[in-house]
Amino acid sequence: METVNLYNAAFMDHVAHPDYKYQMDDPTHTHEGINPSCGDDLVFSVKIGDDGVIEEAAYQGSGCAISQASADMMADLITDKTPQQAIELCRLFMDMVRGTETDPDKLALLEDAASLKDISHMPARVKCAELAWRTLEEMLEDRGN
Repeated sequence: METVNLYNAAFMDHVAHPDYKYQMDDPTHTHEGINPSCGDDLVFSVKIGDDGVIEEAAYQGSGCAISQASADMMADLITDKTPQQAIELCRLFMDMVRGTETDPDKLALLEDAASLKDISHMPARVKCAELAWRTLEEMLEDRGN
């Protein structure tokens, strides 16, 4: 059986020292996501500037280390991206954790979040990793992009 090495240095840094876990002042969009299977929940907020780019991303909530680290990695990744670019990254991430996207060149676009690729070998934890990404995608889709 393949050994899953999820708890690497990048992952642990996002768990221990999240840069994006705070209450944002004046977000332009906020959306709540809940993982009913385990009770993880988060509220994700973004501030989209006049130029249409995500200027700031933040989250609050509680959950397991996987959901929290994944949210922090995602917030870092989508800052300075357009909503459409963020949606595409969400879809790529979800394909990766479901094991349907394995191309290293494509996964490199996910930066630190690519370190969660081994979640695909842990079916019970996929929803934990996806929580923030699904929440962001729903929020941005709902705003008409």
